[in-house]
Amino acid sequence: MLRSELIDKLHEENPHLTRRDMERVVAVVLESITQTLERGARVELRGFGAFSVRHRKARPGRNPRTGEPVAVPEKHVPFFRTGKDLREKIDFSS
Repeated sequence: MLRSELIDKLHEENPHLTRRDMERVVAVVLESITQTLERGARVELRGFGAFSVRHRKARPGRNPRTGEPVAVPEKHVPFFRTGKDLREKIDFSS
């Protein structure tokens, strides 16, 4: 689902609000998650999952085209772990 599809879906379910209001709601939610992760904190959406930040150490790597060794610097990456309810719904539908 694309961001625009999410906004359309929310607008269909809440016709008393404008599409522009729905765009703001989605933007605020996503920005709040982003800002929380930037601070290094965890975001948990019960039944859906949890977002967190993981640290990756510096390591040696290889350029896939040339095979030449390359140093990969340390970094922080976003991580998502699905919630139990979501996991069960996805597993059940298969």
